[in-house]
Amino acid sequence: MGNPNTQIVHVNHLGGIEASYQMPRPYDKHKPTLVLVNSFTTDSELYKAQYSNTKLTDRMNLISIEPLGHGQTRTKSKQFTYWDSALMNLQVLETLGIDKAYALGTSQGGWIVTRMALLAPDVMIGIIPLGTSMDKECERTVKLGCWDGFKDVSQCVEAFWSKEPQPDFSPPRWYSDFLIDIGFGKDVDQKVREYWRNQIKNNYQGDEGRQRIYMASVNLRDRDSLHARIQDIMCKVLWLHGTADVVYSVANAQEELPLFKSTDAKLQVVEGGQHFLSFSHPDEVADALLAFVK
Repeated sequence: MGNPNTQIVHVNHLGGIEASYQMPRPYDKHKPTLVLVNSFTTDSELYKAQYSNTKLTDRMNLISIEPLGHGQTRTKSKQFTYWDSALMNLQVLETLGIDKAYALGTSQGGWIVTRMALLAPDVMIGIIPLGTSMDKECERTVKLGCWDGFKDVSQCVEAFWSKEPQPDFSPPRWYSDFLIDIGFGKDVDQKVREYWRNQIKNNYQGDEGRQRIYMASVNLRDRDSLHARIQDIMCKVLWLHGTADVVYSVANAQEELPLFKSTDAKLQVVEGGQHFLSFSHPDEVADALLAFVK
């Protein structure tokens, strides 16, 4: 079941990808463009609040691109990494005739947009990581108050791998509630919980869906650290982080920010902000974007 609000564009990476994206208004070449990259096993609907904010859409083009393994994006390759999603996003921009852009990414989206800045410094004007980490999942981040991502996501890797096809696969309720609890917050409105339970279930049906959610889990758990790379980022950086984020801590963001040695990098802490900060505090995020995107 596809999202009727998304569009598909073909790019050549990995032998061919049907990349899914959502653009709430027609592209206007006279406005700056902001790419939005959603978090782990959500989709472009994560940014509904931003699509409906006319202060944002009047000032900039918004385009939310669903990473490999997510939403309606599809490729024949069962193997892919965050580097592949970053390169795919850049090819989407090129195909759409967009030669300069900003990019905002939530959680995994944060390290995807950072990879975009590393791969295409001539394209990326600035990046806005939300509720993220620039490291792999490791003991250092756990000691700074982050989740134990390797342990927590291992249960997903183990649950979603199968030697034999599983045509009747559907994500279990424990998984969707796990994601909702850590991303939106345990006390999120029940309507929001039911919406994302259904959204996740619909996105990952059958054996094809199982393979995508498995590889998405592997990517998150086993990703490479960016610590030795981000000193080469030249575009400006605004890191937004909520104090109620239960996945990655403000303390970790504060420790990692100085690793951006070659650029103007700032950290903005949002009081009470959840891991999915653009959802829990859309007004604060919008104000920060309006100030950042010129």
